[in-house]
Amino acid sequence: MRADSFVNNTMDVRIHGTVAQTAQLSLQKDESLWASKGSIVSYSSGLEWDVRVPGGISAAVKRVFSGEGVALARIVATSDEQRVTLGANEPGHIASWDLADEGPVLTTRGAFLAAWGSNIEISIAVARRAGAALFGGAGLVLQRVEGSGTVLIHGRGDFQREELREGEEIIVSTGNLAAFAKTVGYDVQRVGALRKTLFGKEGFFMTRLAGPGIVLLQTLKRGQNISRSRLSAG
Repeated sequence: MRADSFVNNTMDVRIHGTVAQTAQLSLQKDESLWASKGSIVSYSSGLEWDVRVPGGISAAVKRVFSGEGVALARIVATSDEQRVTLGANEPGHIASWDLADEGPVLTTRGAFLAAWGSNIEISIAVARRAGAALFGGAGLVLQRVEGSGTVLIHGRGDFQREELREGEEIIVSTGNLAAFAKTVGYDVQRVGALRKTLFGKEGFFMTRLAGPGIVLLQTLKRGQNISRSRLSAG
C-alpha cells in the first residue's frame, strides 16, 4: 500500500488532499486505465474516455448487484503527457494495491477507484458463503481485480492495514471492510447476545476474515453520515 506519489508501469501517480483525497495520474500515448463510475474530476484534452462493461455484456447483470454500476470508464491517452484526476466524491484516503506483489484483490462496494497495467481483468466474485451474501454488509458480490498492474482503492476515513498469517483471524465491523486479498477467507458470525445487538450498533452479524493475506479496513463506514464538525476535527 503506497501513498503520496509513486510510479508504476511508467504512470506517475500523485495523491492530493487530506480530508477527501484525489489521485492525479499522468499518461503517455496509448496508455489506458479503468476508473469507477463518476470518479473523473478533470482531464486534459489529449485523453479520450467512454463507458464499457468489463467482461462484456454477460457480466453486466452481476455488476448491478456489486453496487459499482453496470459499466466503468475506460480512459485512453491519444498523446503524451496527459493527466486525469480521479476522486471518490466522499471523505477518505486513497491507497494503491500492487497486483504483482500482493496478488488479486477483492473490493467492497464503493472502494474500487481505478486500475491499470497488463492483463487486467475486472470481474465479479460471489460471496463464498450464504451468510456472507445475506449479512456480510459488503453485499452479495464483490469486485475482483487480477493481472499485473496497480489498483487504486478508496477508503472512507483512514486506512488500517492488517497482514494476516496463515490461520490468523480477525473480526471486523462489516461496514469498515474496504478490500482484501483473494487468499483471505470471508465469512460472517453472530455478535452474540441481544444486548450487544441493541447497544453495540453493529447489528446481528460481523465479518470474520481468515489469513493468509492483506486486509484493508476503512475507519468510517461507507454510507454513514458525517457531520461537518467531525470532519474539521479530523
